[in-house]
Amino acid sequence: MHILKKYLDKIKPNFEPGGKLQAFRSVYDGFETFLYVPNTTSRSGASIHDAIDSKRIMSIVVIALMPALLFGMYNVGYQNYAAAGVEGTFLEMFGYGLLAVLPKILVSYIVGLGIEFAWAQWKGEEIQEGYLVSGIIIPMVLPVGCPLWVIVLAVAFAVIFGKEIFGGTGMNIFNVALLARAFLFFSYPTKMSGDTVWVSTESLLGLGGDLPDGFTMATPLGEMAQGTAPSATLMDSVIGLIPGSIGETSVIAIALGAIILLWTGIASWKTMLSVFVGGGVMAAIFKATGQTPVEWYDHIVLGGFCFGAVFMATDPVTSARTETGKYIYGIMIGALAVIIRVMNPGFPEGMMLAILFGNMMAPTIDYFVVQRNINRRLKRGS
Repeated sequence: MHILKKYLDKIKPNFEPGGKLQAFRSVYDGFETFLYVPNTTSRSGASIHDAIDSKRIMSIVVIALMPALLFGMYNVGYQNYAAAGVEGTFLEMFGYGLLAVLPKILVSYIVGLGIEFAWAQWKGEEIQEGYLVSGIIIPMVLPVGCPLWVIVLAVAFAVIFGKEIFGGTGMNIFNVALLARAFLFFSYPTKMSGDTVWVSTESLLGLGGDLPDGFTMATPLGEMAQGTAPSATLMDSVIGLIPGSIGETSVIAIALGAIILLWTGIASWKTMLSVFVGGGVMAAIFKATGQTPVEWYDHIVLGGFCFGAVFMATDPVTSARTETGKYIYGIMIGALAVIIRVMNPGFPEGMMLAILFGNMMAPTIDYFVVQRNINRRLKRGS
């Protein structure tokens, strides 16, 4: 690492103003600050000194996502082998999933970071680091059968219209990864729904099995939308051995990520807990009134509920920031997700719409919380 640092320092003058590569200063700065903590300090105005910057925060989130991603790769292979009715070792199943998922991750990062780099060069600004997380979450919240060209369109739309036009990282209103999923859900619904998109049907380097004609594989949420109890057992749902989006099936893997986020202080436990409370209470109400045949905990462990509560609802940019507002924001998302699932069978996965609605309402929630505190103080002073 010392050799790399010396090399970066050696070529740095080429990217400084007046250097022959000054046009690519933002590219160099992006790589340097990603590899090493900047040693520059503010010379004016108030500043907060901390040992961690936004790039380090994004890196910790990526690490927290690894258990869900790795299990998702295994589950892709497991579902393919199970559907084909063939036996396979752990390494064969994981290898199949790795080859099926890796191209989607590469496409997401190449397109997203390419737009980020081009935008920074055009604006003459530093490269922003927000896409480090969005780039890996987008493939994880999509069905494994989603074509690469569709992912290209979704990433381009989400980065340009969901982030850059608002001013970049820290200024976007909606979660970028969920905006990409919403774009696909409404623009290409056949690529995001149905019984065949959840299991990879590709033959990758001789791995996996050929699926029979007329193959179908409904998700548990799809079964619930039809008014029947899910065929998957609670244990399979917790472990994650069920059809679903790549990174959303394993509650255990997501819980490991939640522990990392909470232990490092990256995510708010208030927001995270409130989502589960809101969803659990609303699901229990629907069960008690006979509106749904499943138990409240089925709504929690199935679909993208856990993944959304841990990795998306807690996004510090698009979520509520006041302490009281975090409770309101989380409860609203959890309750709304279950309401959408139960009351609208056309949207069996309600977490996406619930979080996007929560993103939209977060500034309003914070405004009223702050205004309430101001009014209380005025009353005490009068």
